[in-house]
Amino acid sequence: MSRRRKVTVVGAGNVGATCAQVLATRDYADVVLVDIKENLPQGKALDINQMGAVLGYEPNVVGSNGYEEAAGSDVVVVTAGLPRSPGMSRDDLVTTNEKIVGSVTEQAIAQSPEAILIIVSNPLDAMCHVAKNVSGWERHRVFGMAGILDTARFSTFIAWKTGSSVKDVTAMVLGGHGDQMVPVVSATTVGGVPLRKLVGDADIQRRRGTRQAQPQRRWSMRSCSTRSVCCRAPRSSRVNTGSTASTWASP
Repeated sequence: MSRRRKVTVVGAGNVGATCAQVLATRDYADVVLVDIKENLPQGKALDINQMGAVLGYEPNVVGSNGYEEAAGSDVVVVTAGLPRSPGMSRDDLVTTNEKIVGSVTEQAIAQSPEAILIIVSNPLDAMCHVAKNVSGWERHRVFGMAGILDTARFSTFIAWKTGSSVKDVTAMVLGGHGDQMVPVVSATTVGGVPLRKLVGDADIQRRRGTRQAQPQRRWSMRSCSTRSVCCRAPRSSRVNTGSTASTWASP
C-alpha cells in the first residue's frame, strides 16, 4: 500500500479530470477520482495512469463511483455540480448546486474526517458556505480556490497587454469569485514597475467600468473564513478578504 498522501477529486468533468491529471503528473500524492456516472472516472483514471509511461511519473490514480476508495484522504477537492449554460450567471446555479455540494460534502467527510476541503464548484463563495455548514468544520479547513484563480487570470491579461512575461507580473485580486471581485491595481507591478506606468489610467478605468456594469448579486451570506471569501456579507459591512487554495482552473 502506498504511503503517499491521498487527494480525492469529486467530479470527473473537465475541471475534475484536469485537476487529477495535474496532481498525478506532480507525482506526490495518490489520487481518487469520484463521479456518479458509471465508467467515467474509471476510464479517465486509466488514461492518466497510462500517461505515466510517456511522461515519466508513477501515478496511482483510481476511479470510483463511490467514496470507499477515498477513505482517509488528506484533501478533498469538490468540482461536482452543474456548469453554467450560456446566459447564466454563477448565482443562477445556487439552488441546484447547493444540493449537490451538500450531498458530496456529507459523503466525503464521512470517509475522510481529517481532510481539508477545497471547493471549486460554482457559485464558489456560496458553495464554500454550504460545505462549511454541512461539514461543521473549522473555517481553516474549508477553502475556495477563487483568489489564486482570479489573480492568475488578471496576471495573464496584464502580461498580454504589456507584452511581458507573466513570470514578471505581481498582481492581486480580492473579493468573491464573480462580478464584484476587485483587482488591486495599486499593488500590481510588472518587473517591479507599477502597472499605472505601463497601462494608462483611462484603460484601467474602462475595464473597471465594464466590471461594475455587471448585474449585482442576488444573495447575501456571512463570511466563513478569514483566509477565503466563503460567502458574501451585506453590502454595508462587506470586507473583501480574498481567497486562497488550489492552483487549478474553475468551471
